[in-house]
Amino acid sequence: MRAVVFKDRSASLAIRPEPEPGPGEALLRVRLAGICNTDLELLAGCYGFQGVPGHEFVALVKSCPDRPDMEGRRVVADINCGCGACPRCLAGDSRHCASRTVIGIAGRDGAFADYLSAPAANLIPVPDGLRDQEAVFAEPLAAALEIGQQVHITARQKVLVLGDGKLGLLAALGLRTLNPRLVLAGHHPDKLAKAAAQGVVSRLVRGAQGLAEMIKEFGLFDLVVEATGREDGLTDALKCVRPEGVIAAKTTSRRPTRLDLARVVVNEVTILGSRCGDLALALDHLANKRLDVNPLIEAVYPFGRFADALEHARRPGALKVLLLMSE
Repeated sequence: MRAVVFKDRSASLAIRPEPEPGPGEALLRVRLAGICNTDLELLAGCYGFQGVPGHEFVALVKSCPDRPDMEGRRVVADINCGCGACPRCLAGDSRHCASRTVIGIAGRDGAFADYLSAPAANLIPVPDGLRDQEAVFAEPLAAALEIGQQVHITARQKVLVLGDGKLGLLAALGLRTLNPRLVLAGHHPDKLAKAAAQGVVSRLVRGAQGLAEMIKEFGLFDLVVEATGREDGLTDALKCVRPEGVIAAKTTSRRPTRLDLARVVVNEVTILGSRCGDLALALDHLANKRLDVNPLIEAVYPFGRFADALEHARRPGALKVLLLMSE
């Protein structure tokens, strides 16, 4: 099979044998994969990753001995693969298993290949009628919606999403179902316009002056979702959150983050880490048209042009770039 391999900060196309699924696993034929900023971080050397990346995907189940009813079905998959025996896994929380592998990120090959293996328990069927180009957003949308599972968001609260990149847009579009007054702040008029077209209150904010003007207009926020992708994003979030408010931190930057802890302590601000989410919930949002992810697709490349796709995804401000596997 064909596979993109990251090694020593370079990407190359390799021919590899099909993976041999272990006990309780399924063999999946990848149909469509999305390039995430995390993939670009891995390519740049983050976590010392070497192997096949790719964790946003739609696939067809080729074989699944433990769940033969799944064979032939389109699926997405929870990317966190726990050991199945530790207290975390036995409590249903494989996301925080100390021995977990993560599809395309840590200890397990991912979806930038014709085939991959995944635990059968991690598979979630894609609803009929939901196109691959929409279902491929299940993993990042689940991460965005997770904030609403961690924090009780009401319609009367003041909620801000900082950052109009791919994750910021998904957070704004997804969480707006819980808080119609939610505000999205970012640097890019074209991206903000995509959110505004779906009813999100959007503000162009550039620099300290722009942040101050937004705070003057709306006041301080009860909840700030930090999705800037910048190491100084938490500093801006602290300026926007009210005393005893909550910051949901989404950025995972490989650069050191500096934070004014005195401000956190004095204002009694809660900083909440937020990572992966429930893919079934994300698929439900997509299938029921609670948001439209199609405007977030910037380009679709055939798998043979993966190098061009990676270069496109690297462009500053690029939205979602997809790899079509079935050429």
